[in-house]
Amino acid sequence: MAEFNVDPYVDLYARRTSGMSASEVRALFAVASRPEVVSLAGGMPYVRALSTDDVIDVVESVLAEHADAALQYGAGQGTPALRARLAALMNEEATEADPEDFVVTTGAQQALDLIAKVLIDPGDEIVVEAPAYVGALSAFSAYEPRFVQIELDDDGMIVEDLEDALVKGARPKFVYTVPTFHNPAGVTMSRSRRERLVALCREARIPIVEDNPYGLLRFEGERQPTLRSLDPHNVIYVGTVSKVFSPGVRVGWAVAEPGLLQRLVLAKEAADLCGSSFTMLVTERYLSGDRWRVNLERLVGMYRSRRDAMLAALVEYFPADASWTHPGGGFFVWVTLPPYLDTQAMLAAAVERRVAYVPGTAFYPDGRGRNTMRLAFCYPTEDDIAEGVRRLGLLLTDEQELYRSLSG
Repeated sequence: MAEFNVDPYVDLYARRTSGMSASEVRALFAVASRPEVVSLAGGMPYVRALSTDDVIDVVESVLAEHADAALQYGAGQGTPALRARLAALMNEEATEADPEDFVVTTGAQQALDLIAKVLIDPGDEIVVEAPAYVGALSAFSAYEPRFVQIELDDDGMIVEDLEDALVKGARPKFVYTVPTFHNPAGVTMSRSRRERLVALCREARIPIVEDNPYGLLRFEGERQPTLRSLDPHNVIYVGTVSKVFSPGVRVGWAVAEPGLLQRLVLAKEAADLCGSSFTMLVTERYLSGDRWRVNLERLVGMYRSRRDAMLAALVEYFPADASWTHPGGGFFVWVTLPPYLDTQAMLAAAVERRVAYVPGTAFYPDGRGRNTMRLAFCYPTEDDIAEGVRRLGLLLTDEQELYRSLSG
């Protein structure tokens, strides 16, 4: 009888595939999509809040006026008109960039993969925050680096720890950071740390990869300068329209110095020849005028209300010895529980109680963080957020009582 479960190609795979594993976030989607489950797991933009009329108008006008171009191959670097629009979008955060320094990518995720492909050799050190965005860890891991993890606090990456790591001999190819409304921690790097980070990396000749998907989703507080605006010659900037328009169009970008940019474009062309001409034209048209500002203002107001609902529910339902971040924007709250609680082990019980989250272990390359979790407030309604947090709070109370009874 044939052994259908045996992979006939198992001996043929490249060594680097051993570092590839399914994202815990992606694995949760099937469970979290069940209607009875309140998902506090996935960081999905609430695209239902977009004006359908605006989107239809944009798509129809692109097809009516530019059908030949929209349905044809395009340039590997991206259309000049879109690159100019993306430069204007960056300027909303006081960050200047020349459209010639852009490569348009299939979402920011492809930008991270291209940067890793161009810069990382097996065994190279790279610096990431602890915790770090799981998608970046996945993209980088395929190229077999060694991760140098630098802890976060409420003011973002602890740059003093990075300094200590360099003094002790770390020689990273680059430093990767999400400094504004961090995924997964929700924190924002302070201005003093931003200035210290760019000065340190400039002196050590270490490039910084600044991933900024959430910068325009500010609920409160003073805007901090992007790292790119503080040092445009040593910061590789990664952006996306997924949070200000739609993740479905798969439009992201990277901004880099000419030498690196040329290699990123070559790597992009090797991967997929070019991005979608259709979605690039749709995105460029959407970002023309003010319709995107009106929709973004509505989204930010909605996300702010949902953030407030989650923070209020955490105060009401979570144990007193739990702590969490207070994001000034973005999508996420990071929760730290007593060290004897294991959020990865508890996940099955949480799903049985019809609530989902992402265990903190997903955000560390070495699997630490078992007493932490990421909660997303971007997609559920305020009522669903409150109910989901209530269900989690009851589970945590039961787990604490079980621990105390077993420990005597």
